[in-house]
Amino acid sequence: MTARKHPLDRYLSTLGEGIVTWIGVRPRRREPLASLAAATAVFDQGLEGDHRMTKTPGSGRQVTLISEEFIRQIAAQLDLQTLDPARLRRNIVVSGINLNALRRQRFWVGNALLEATQLCHPCARMEAELGAGAVVAMYGYGGLCAKIIEGGDIEVGASVRWAPPS
Repeated sequence: MTARKHPLDRYLSTLGEGIVTWIGVRPRRREPLASLAAATAVFDQGLEGDHRMTKTPGSGRQVTLISEEFIRQIAAQLDLQTLDPARLRRNIVVSGINLNALRRQRFWVGNALLEATQLCHPCARMEAELGAGAVVAMYGYGGLCAKIIEGGDIEVGASVRWAPPS
């Protein structure tokens, strides 16, 4: 893959590492997410046990990520003290790393190599889940969509780190 150059690219080596703090999968469409201590990322499909795995082979939305820092921002915008990550319908929550800096990049989450494909914008379902203003509160803080380049195990506490181009 030849990634297009971006002004941020030369600073990515200073990004540091984050950690996985939560993992969730949806066994069936429109069901609540089930919280897991660990999951297996399957090459070019998604997280084992997630209903999207059968729908997304080859797509750029095989797994979704959001940061705790973004969740706190969303909660503040909605005047909530806390916000359960399962309500946001993302698969992986991370902390300590700027997810937006990983856009268009490859990065390791535990033993799995992911490639961020696009921002994960909020959908209208967020208004039903979180109330009026949720879409606006999440805009710019919805996290990333990614595809799985190399499958592997991901567990709560695993590191999240940028994968420099080889």
